[in-house]
Amino acid sequence: MEALLAQLKQEHGIALQRHVPLAEHTTFRIGGNAAYWAEIVDEEMLRILVQSCTRAGRPFFVLGRGSNVLAADTGYDGLILHIGDGFSEVKTDGCSLTCQAGASLARVSGIAAQAGLSGMEGLSGIPGTIGGALFMNAGAYGYEMCDIVTSCRYMDADGNVYTAEKEALSLSYRHSRFMEEPGIILSVTVELHPGEPQQIADEMSALLARRSEKQPLNFPSAGSTFKRPAGSYASLLIDQCGLRGRRAGGAQVSEKHAGFVVNTGGATCADVLALCQTVQQEVREKTGYVLELEPVLLGVEPE
Repeated sequence: MEALLAQLKQEHGIALQRHVPLAEHTTFRIGGNAAYWAEIVDEEMLRILVQSCTRAGRPFFVLGRGSNVLAADTGYDGLILHIGDGFSEVKTDGCSLTCQAGASLARVSGIAAQAGLSGMEGLSGIPGTIGGALFMNAGAYGYEMCDIVTSCRYMDADGNVYTAEKEALSLSYRHSRFMEEPGIILSVTVELHPGEPQQIADEMSALLARRSEKQPLNFPSAGSTFKRPAGSYASLLIDQCGLRGRRAGGAQVSEKHAGFVVNTGGATCADVLALCQTVQQEVREKTGYVLELEPVLLGVEPE
């Protein structure tokens, strides 16, 4: 890796950060250090890093705001490609918005509202990037990315760039093609519809208030911990099994909303995983439902 670092610095002027704490870059506030870290500012930089890692056989992981990620206590022995504010341009064209992947959903929703464009109100409170939102087909309060996306641009592991229309993205509940096929989302184009700016703003405010009332936003978490099983709701099943408030170390099934596992202070990745395994086992034994984790596991070795 040292030879690769020297090459990147000498040939491209790219200096990677080392030993960056993942706990500072995930909403769970959990995780050890990333061995290497790069702040992505343009597609050329991303292409160089992706090609270099692929050729050298070094692992890399794309991270946005870290809002749906549980990072290992031992960290990540690879390169984090951080796509954030430096890669977040938003362009408006009529009812369409084309957004670089690092643009936050809150910012994109705000731009849409100011332009009198409706369709993102329920997404505005999700604390992630639009790239991450497309990756998992994020949704809330009846709004979902699959309802508004028309296309995206993405990069493969060799640095090649492609455009995919919505029909090619395999969007379904909390799923896109990028969960199985390697691809780094570069930009997302969404199609909204005209609305009255004040009504859009009022709807956003009402949904944000509802989120604050119902969800444990006072504790670090990765949002909803389990995907909704067909025919029921994770929070309902967890409550039926008497698991609200159950703890493992610093991790707890939220007292406010049983669908959330929260970090009450000093929780480790091991605490969260142990608690989630307990919840999954008891729900399966008592109800027959199988709960699937929603957060992406970073640096966690498979059992």
